[in-house]
Amino acid sequence: MSSAAGIEQGQFDYVIVGSGAAGSILANRLSADPSVTVCLLEAGPSDWHPFLHMPAGYIKKVFDPNFTFPFTTEPTEHTGGRRIPVPQGRTLGGSTAINGLVYNRGQAEDFDDWASAGNPGWSYKDVLPYFKATETKIGEGDDAYRGRSGPMPITNVDWIHPINEAFIEGAQELGIPRNPDYNGASQAGVGYFQRNIYRGYRMSAARSFLKPVRSRPNLNVFTKSHASQILFEGTRAVGVQYVRGGRGGPVHVVRARREVILSAGALNTPKLLQLSGVGPAAVLNKLGIPVFRDMAGVGNNLKDHFSLRVVAKVKGITTINELARAPRLWGQIGRWLFKKPSILALSPSVVHFFWQSRAGLTRPDLQGVFTAASYREGYVGMLDKYPGMTCGVWQHRPESMGYVHAQSRDPFDAPIIQPNYLDHENDRRVLLDGVRLARQLLRTQPLAKYSLGESMPGVQVEREDELMDYIRKYGVSAYHLNGSARMGPASDSRNVVDAQLRVHGLQGLRVVDASIMPNIVSANTNASTMMIAEKAAAMILKGD
Repeated sequence: MSSAAGIEQGQFDYVIVGSGAAGSILANRLSADPSVTVCLLEAGPSDWHPFLHMPAGYIKKVFDPNFTFPFTTEPTEHTGGRRIPVPQGRTLGGSTAINGLVYNRGQAEDFDDWASAGNPGWSYKDVLPYFKATETKIGEGDDAYRGRSGPMPITNVDWIHPINEAFIEGAQELGIPRNPDYNGASQAGVGYFQRNIYRGYRMSAARSFLKPVRSRPNLNVFTKSHASQILFEGTRAVGVQYVRGGRGGPVHVVRARREVILSAGALNTPKLLQLSGVGPAAVLNKLGIPVFRDMAGVGNNLKDHFSLRVVAKVKGITTINELARAPRLWGQIGRWLFKKPSILALSPSVVHFFWQSRAGLTRPDLQGVFTAASYREGYVGMLDKYPGMTCGVWQHRPESMGYVHAQSRDPFDAPIIQPNYLDHENDRRVLLDGVRLARQLLRTQPLAKYSLGESMPGVQVEREDELMDYIRKYGVSAYHLNGSARMGPASDSRNVVDAQLRVHGLQGLRVVDASIMPNIVSANTNASTMMIAEKAAAMILKGD
């Protein structure tokens, strides 16, 4: 595919597409060498809005099209015919500017599995130094596992509520041990989440990695710059064409002397590859896109976590539902302004549990979340008018997989997204067991004095078919999409990049984001995506 026409915007050593968890880290690490020039393209605007920096502002911005790609999945029978929202960040920091702020690496076995799938250098022992390099863990933690000098501060929850403590106590009575550091030697257990929140503010990838180095003369950051095509000469990527300022804006070109690096996320990265003629021939032919390189794996192998919540009404104590309304809200704002613990500086999920769905398993296959709050049915982000508490759960390692395909040749059209939630029978079984465990946890003795009973799905829903119907009607994405440009040996046509994250059969082109995950991690994907970027930057600087 030859270079397209456009206003030339210069030559750089590296052109990075996307400023999220991976792109911000790459821009920081690569531009640390003053002899290297870096261009970072971000489709969205600057992260100027105050709600992007206040943790509680998450709910105001996660569906705001000014700062997100408001994507949705295709409906299936297992989602009750519903389209599931899967918004992606579209601002400096990408999805780290709108996510739930949880810092969760996953299990050591996840990465050992990556290595055993033919990816040398990606075992847990290999990647642990890169996890440590991203963070400054504040508070307790074993330094064998935790970093103390990285750009992103990771803190413990400082807002302690009696209901949260009662939930933890109840989980312990059910045999789930308290674990103060699930990112340490073992993930299993119950306790408080760790967050990328510091002194009351969200520490996005842009705030932690990009903002401190924006003044470097060798780093150029272009916002409102929507990548539309990768440019090739022969089989080498030599630049990126992008549209400035939105649909209908002028077309520009930036050229890369060394590499083009795609860090646009598990939905936009494969879409951009396909728009550039790199992808499954059948998909490209249908869209009338000339096939530059037929790669069956581009956009396939897509996975996500599908989550379900159980809600109970609360008595005898104030929950976040009431604290978030005036006049109590004014007190919370005051506490936040004075850097005191408040609901404005909380992640949406406060307490975690990682556990087995049934006896006999050797490691957790469920992740659960709990908080002293509940949301109104049918209203996005609107808290219930009565006191409430919520326990959510999802399967760690779903076997269902799907695809993401470009919908048209227009780079501004949303892709077709089909994760095929719950398509695999085992996924349905594990989530059913997870919902049953969540209900048990809300009915423990320590929580009994606070509970007025289950409101969703309600005690009348008990049979397996009734619970599955509830899951189909109310299950949602955990926003952990990955795997759509999978890492692995070229001998398997489903793989897109090698162990150095270089696209098979092409030169000067890498993918560095959650797309490359060979298998979904047993965790939220933010931490592992940052690790991928740290390791990629080290490989690039070393010349690998």
